[in-house]
Amino acid sequence: MAPPPPADMPLPQRLQKLASTLQFAWFAGHAALILCITRYAFSWLRFNYYGGMAQFCYRFAFIAAASTYGIVVYKTWRARQKTGAKQPGGPLGYLSDENVQYLLMALVWLLMPQYPLALLPYGIYSVFHVATYTRANVIPTIAPPQKLAPSAAASPNGKPQYAPHPMADAIGSFVKRYYDASMSVVASLEIGLWARIFLSALFFQRRSWILIAIYTAFLRARYAQSSHVQNSFAQLEARVDNLIGAQGTPPVARQAWDAVKGIARQFHGATDINKYVSGAAAPKKTS
Repeated sequence: MAPPPPADMPLPQRLQKLASTLQFAWFAGHAALILCITRYAFSWLRFNYYGGMAQFCYRFAFIAAASTYGIVVYKTWRARQKTGAKQPGGPLGYLSDENVQYLLMALVWLLMPQYPLALLPYGIYSVFHVATYTRANVIPTIAPPQKLAPSAAASPNGKPQYAPHPMADAIGSFVKRYYDASMSVVASLEIGLWARIFLSALFFQRRSWILIAIYTAFLRARYAQSSHVQNSFAQLEARVDNLIGAQGTPPVARQAWDAVKGIARQFHGATDINKYVSGAAAPKKTS
């Protein structure tokens, strides 16, 4: 007998199938993003980043990024709808969600002139997302775990033990070993990207002043939520302090650096989103 059409499925099965479809689409989006970045990198190395294929890969990479983060935002919204929970802080509270932030920035990059550096943070995230999905879903489907023979002392009613695939173990070790270091790299790239946009704004490149305003707001939100971004800023400040504090540094340079730090601290205090989101602190992330 042929299976019933999806419309005739019981609601729990339909919801489970929808969740599985969305999860696979999320994985496929991240995989497509990695492929697009790889293909764009070859064009960039050949100084052909404005060629037809290069432009397609650049734009499609951000379409894939927006799709993946959009799926996560949608699933989070559906989960809140099921439980009847409300977003803390109302509509403004959604902007404190890092997935919403990366979704909006992907759409911004899609519409702005090319900044190749903007691809790298999304690419690094995608590597770990693809690795995690492959370990949890792809490998067990292709090579199911082997059941281990129970030991002599094992309880007859105990749960059976399974041996994971060696490739799954290798991926798990890779993620555990390199995740924190990679998130620090992402934070440094995001700070470097702000400097790149700032230089573009100084030379009044197309849409650069619009982009610097949007990206500054994004980076400010990342600073509030990510310990890696905070550590990267602290390391940058310490390095510049060390350079400025060296003998022979003109007093004007020291005064200028002190002024920059003062402006940055004033900006930090004036843009604290916790003041506007019902007094509730935004959840701090480690990514």
